[in-house]
Amino acid sequence: MADPKGFLSTGREVAETRPVADRVKDWNEVYVPGSLLPIISKQAGRCMDCGIPFCHNGCPLGNLIPEWNDYAYREDWSAASERLHATNNFPEFTGRLCPAPCESACVLGINQPAVTIKNVEVSIIDKAWDTGDVKPQPPERLSGKTVAVIGSGPAGLAAAQQLTRAGHTVAVYERADRIGGLLRYGIPEFKMEKVHINRRIEQMRAEGTKFRTEIEIGRDIDAAKLRKRYDAVVIAAGATVSRDLPVPGRELNGIHFAMEYLPLANKVQEGDFVAPPITAEGKHVVVIGGGDTGADCVGTAHRQGAASVTQLEIMPRPGEDRPAGQPWPTFPMLYKVTSAHEEGGERVYSVSTTHFEGDEDGNVQFLHLVEVEFKGGKLEQKPGTERKIPAQLVTLAMGFTGTDQENGLVQQFGLALDERGNIARDADYATNVGGVYVAGDAGRGQSLIVWAIAEGRSAARGVDRFLTGASELPAPIRPTDRSLMV
Repeated sequence: MADPKGFLSTGREVAETRPVADRVKDWNEVYVPGSLLPIISKQAGRCMDCGIPFCHNGCPLGNLIPEWNDYAYREDWSAASERLHATNNFPEFTGRLCPAPCESACVLGINQPAVTIKNVEVSIIDKAWDTGDVKPQPPERLSGKTVAVIGSGPAGLAAAQQLTRAGHTVAVYERADRIGGLLRYGIPEFKMEKVHINRRIEQMRAEGTKFRTEIEIGRDIDAAKLRKRYDAVVIAAGATVSRDLPVPGRELNGIHFAMEYLPLANKVQEGDFVAPPITAEGKHVVVIGGGDTGADCVGTAHRQGAASVTQLEIMPRPGEDRPAGQPWPTFPMLYKVTSAHEEGGERVYSVSTTHFEGDEDGNVQFLHLVEVEFKGGKLEQKPGTERKIPAQLVTLAMGFTGTDQENGLVQQFGLALDERGNIARDADYATNVGGVYVAGDAGRGQSLIVWAIAEGRSAARGVDRFLTGASELPAPIRPTDRSLMV
């Protein structure tokens, strides 16, 4: 193990963030560059090397956390990087974006602050890039088989990289103008600078993966024709249909889905716009939805110079301690203060939007809400609690309902759907159409980045077996596996 007494002698320290007054003036990542390396070896030394490391179960990738903690403690960064990449294609993504269910399952976390697994992970991979330990891994020989991957989010990229390294010729199709899916346009720059995506793409190009942007399967290319062109197809198109809010006034100008608002801010950082077509500058902003996407809208609005930012959540405010009904090692619902929340704004819980009010020009001006409570398992409004708040820009960040079916992809392939409206698949991630597989949110529904990467890796094994009759690729999860939650 690392330091046998580390968990007793060393307290938990996390990455240092830049002062709020400084970071809201730019779009760089919120953490102080280089602040982790001086402390991370001691933090890795807090790992207890448990007989049964439940952090493995908390993470769907099955990351070898005690192993790379030990190497990080000893500052053997090359060995730590090798162990990290053994289970995770893109640890720089998960180390920045994952909510770290591994830390919730950390045995030390039963009665002490958990090991900073996520910080150790990102330190290892950043060091690996700096030292040149991350290199292309092209296959020794080609199989002669071809695979199309639809979608370039984490599931699609993981499947593509695994299949390329297995010797297949892989082309990734992305409907946007750049590769990365929601990693590119859904995640703000201050959470993950896009250099991390760009250099992974270059690694994958060097390994042999081909990328085709601005091509939407179903609209630009008929899905059935694509199937004939390739020996196998992996659908990793995500669950991109945003959940709407059908209340009076929804048609007013200034009310947008989060995925209409956030990509435009990212496109400014890519140099496509001088200023975003939808901006919070000088406006009273209301974000409906209390999850991570909502927090992304909050942080973006701060940087655009919003007059005020209010985030609404229909559920009650979570507690700061693990609830009795969510025992270790399950992932608890806790009150979370993200970097965006540190930067200001108001968070309002247990409220529901009743309608919007606009001006004579059809622009939203106010949001009317009412307090709600659960009674007998039902959500009920509390009489006399109605009020209105200023709202000149409203973003809807209430999650996603499934895969886009308007572009024709599902119908043209003839795909069967499950009872939740996701693309149905069997234990090998195969759909009802021969040679067509599905990975990520398109088959699982809206989920975390670690689940997307795990599904991409697992689906790649199914495709590899279909193409060659056998596979040595890992499959960390089954399609029916679910998070360690109650």
